[in-house]
Amino acid sequence: MQSKVLIVVLFLAAVGGVLWFAQKQRSGAGSATSATGASPGAPPAKGTDVAVTFVYGTEKREWVEAAAQSFRAEHPNVDLQLLGMGSLESANALLEGKIQPTVWSPADQLVLNLAASDWETKTGSALFGTGEDAPSALVITPLVFVAWEDRAEVLAKAGGGSLGWKVLDDAVTSAKGWPSVGGKAEWGFVKLGHTDPTRSNSGLQALVSMTYDYFHKTSGLTVADVLDPKYQAWVRELERGTTHTEHSSGTFMTDMIRFGPSKYDVAVVYENLAASQLENAQGRWGNLQVYYPAVTLWSDHPAGVLAAPWVTEAQKKAARLWLKHLRSRPVQEQALRFGFRPGDPSVPVKSQDPSNPFNKLAAYGLKVDIPPAAQPPEPAVVRNLLSMWSRVVQKGQ
Repeated sequence: MQSKVLIVVLFLAAVGGVLWFAQKQRSGAGSATSATGASPGAPPAKGTDVAVTFVYGTEKREWVEAAAQSFRAEHPNVDLQLLGMGSLESANALLEGKIQPTVWSPADQLVLNLAASDWETKTGSALFGTGEDAPSALVITPLVFVAWEDRAEVLAKAGGGSLGWKVLDDAVTSAKGWPSVGGKAEWGFVKLGHTDPTRSNSGLQALVSMTYDYFHKTSGLTVADVLDPKYQAWVRELERGTTHTEHSSGTFMTDMIRFGPSKYDVAVVYENLAASQLENAQGRWGNLQVYYPAVTLWSDHPAGVLAAPWVTEAQKKAARLWLKHLRSRPVQEQALRFGFRPGDPSVPVKSQDPSNPFNKLAAYGLKVDIPPAAQPPEPAVVRNLLSMWSRVVQKGQ
């Protein structure tokens, strides 16, 4: 009798174990889906006619998710699948076949042009369609400096009234630290911050910005420029003041506010990211201010429908509806609330909306009229910039 009871107990325990394992597997799968969005290339959800996978740079996540909510209400037959990724990460995943989006929208033309060039080399075909499927801007944000006000005033005075790469180079590379540019000795060394150019788009833009400044150019950067030993030595020396390079622009900006000037005195970030954090920073370590370089770079968040073999005609039609929705006036105006400038030039940056950051944050340096933007370098130049940075900076860290 005891042996029979034991057999029953063991049987029930085995069944329970199997059920527990199956439930854990389902739970794990659900967690992965919620973290990354629906699997790219997945069939449409039940009750919908077509699936559209939108892979986008995470800088615009809040705006995209808000727009998706209204789009789904208007187009219940379209299964819109969102996948937010870092721009460089998504470009590599696309080229390696790890993702199969219908529409792709990295942060800027630098990454888009690089991926399109590599795709054509790999496949012999264009990455994007033409006409209405060709990439064009969704929202715009320039690259800016953010700095603690007392530090920025010292740097601007030393720089002849402006904050730029020349005065940052002088300050960062000096063994005397802040006193070399008129700052206080207790501030220590000048600490510059930007993200890793090989992992983060804002870091890549920072590298391009400093390179243009070194060569006194706004366009026409060449591979020969990147190979200049004097320039490479200058980059290595300047980057000595970059104490740590984060992989995420959001994490980087949060750390600047959390730790204050003990970690970063000056940072290079997107304007929209600065706008989203400026009010949180005020009074924590003094005032945080936005400063525009003499020549900036635009993140125009281009989006286009892929001409890849996995994109069907039905998906293309639905994707065009999604892009039309993103470019509609109400959704473009909504972008202002998240610190972006509308990609549609007919939508004004300033508005009557009290939550518009370009109204309420003007005292912290946010401006409507800003300096001109440099031209994105050719893909070959960008590849060599990334290789150069890895060789002369990253390996030395």
